Amino acid sequence: MNLVKQFLILSALMVNVTISMGAHPYSAPGVTSLTNPRVKYKLTDQHAVVLKRGKVTAIIVDNAAINTGQLPGHRAGYNGVASLKYEGQTENLFVPAVAGLNFEHIHDGTPALKEKFEPRKHPMQLRIISDDTVELYQSPTPNWKLESCGRYQLLDDGTIEYTFECIPRAALFKKGYIGLFWASYMQAPEDRRIYFYGKAKSALNHGESLIAARTPAHGVDSTHPPDNATFFPNVSAEFPLTLVNHPSRYVYSQPWFYGIRQKYSYTQMFRKRDQIWFAQSPTGGGKQNPAWDFQWFIPNYKVGEAYGFVMRAHYAPWTDHGTLQHSIQTQLSALAQK
Repeated sequence: MNLVKQFLILSALMVNVTISMGAHPYSAPGVTSLTNPRVKYKLTDQHAVVLKRGKVTAIIVDNAAINTGQLPGHRAGYNGVASLKYEGQTENLFVPAVAGLNFEHIHDGTPALKEKFEPRKHPMQLRIISDDTVELYQSPTPNWKLESCGRYQLLDDGTIEYTFECIPRAALFKKGYIGLFWASYMQAPEDRRIYFYGKAKSALNHGESLIAARTPAHGVDSTHPPDNATFFPNVSAEFPLTLVNHPSRYVYSQPWFYGIRQKYSYTQMFRKRDQIWFAQSPTGGGKQNPAWDFQWFIPNYKVGEAYGFVMRAHYAPWTDHGTLQHSIQTQLSALAQK
């Protein structure tokens, strides 16, 4: 091989290495209208959009107050999935006045939070993509200057695929990372625990097992990191959002967890590479209403760059753990390939 060819091949390899090393592990997938200019949408003067597919009906809302027949007394701020019902159900899975998959916190791990619930306060815009897909766009927020877009797509079996993308527009996160949090406020399930495969931190060399986790109080043993975590946020001792910074004694080993309400299961599934942290509160939505939540940290962020993750929420009749585990394998495989 002559020297010219060797130089060209070496140059190409160096470019490829530079590109792969330069790509942030949480780079946005380029799916939403925030990052993809080819996405077409229409606006609506309503604050809610009904999606129905398979045997599931979901109502997606912005953060305005709503008082309709479908959503009586829905409170301002609680964006996301205001109602989730399976065929034949009259009761909402979520606490009716609030929501599930609710984007609620932006933070940097310091106590200097001008507004703890900024995503709830700054207006959102509903963008209708198709009969089964809507987005919630939020312009750069007043305090954190984070621009974002969350896409809710109802798949053919009624599973919700949620894609979140965001762009920091200013270098305001003092500890060098962006912290984000989502809540699902469950309506009085008989069993307030969440279930996931994991290990005790004191026994990481042991095999995984099915863990039934219930925290004793709000902000105690409240979050479960992944076993492949490469980033652990530096959170100030005086930080006020207690679900964020009180890890449990567990790590999870498979990127999904579920809870049970009456005869239905609600399963939240993630891509392992996004390193989402599970979170929970026994009373986050009220005395009998637990919160089955998750949070995400973006380390080494850069102003103007887009970041994102993809997850799915599966709501279906409950029979037993084995049946559920088998039924979601296709979902987990599809997520891993995105």
